[in-house]
Amino acid sequence: MSKITTQLSTTEVVRLTGVTSRTLRHYDRIGLLAPATIADGGLRYYGEAQLVRLQRILVLKELGVALADMPALLDGKRDAAQALREHGDQLERERDRLSRMIAAVRATAAQLDQGEELMTNKMFDGFDHSEYEAEVTERWGAEAWRHSNEWWQHQDATDREAFGAEHTAIADAYADAHERRLAADSAEVLDIARRHRAWISVGWQGREVPAEALRGLGEMYVADPRFAKNYERNGVPFAPYVRDALAALADAEASA
Repeated sequence: MSKITTQLSTTEVVRLTGVTSRTLRHYDRIGLLAPATIADGGLRYYGEAQLVRLQRILVLKELGVALADMPALLDGKRDAAQALREHGDQLERERDRLSRMIAAVRATAAQLDQGEELMTNKMFDGFDHSEYEAEVTERWGAEAWRHSNEWWQHQDATDREAFGAEHTAIADAYADAHERRLAADSAEVLDIARRHRAWISVGWQGREVPAEALRGLGEMYVADPRFAKNYERNGVPFAPYVRDALAALADAEASA
């Protein structure tokens, strides 16, 4: 294995990495990546340590880390090799996520071409769920989001498919009860709500979802179109029905 024994000029680094000279100068200005040496005439040279740091910067950028947040990660106490191994693990998870996303998109396209019913429990496998971070953090705190996100990231494709299939079954049960005009606080619908809470609790900080959180979730299902679309069948929305069922479950347990 070759080892870098000489420093590379800016031109050589640009050719090697695809990073522009303007970007390299910007990284230097913001204190992210300084050259090893600056020769007479302002020529910049980069050694092994700088190239390793540049690789880490590019990896963190691919992982969505803001430039302003990188110094804390780059300048920690961990050695570079260990940090790169961790970055590699993150990239593998991202690769797996992208593979699932590609498969989901291709499957949806094939189903549309063939006029088949869409498999909604698989359509969004691999998509980035961090769009919900703000809502979760605002309602239940950063710790709730951290635990839920860590749990989700550690699920494999089979686990995620089963999790999605269970939610589809729960939504179908709500839809059927709604179509039959069962009261939201009826025994049958309360059983569906209990099943729903058990499903949510799987990723809820390792504990059962409390009553007030159930109420909040129900309200969010109605108010946020991203969630409301999960509770619609054949053009008939029933998110308010789900909200009322979860509220009825919370009320029933409060009075028990």
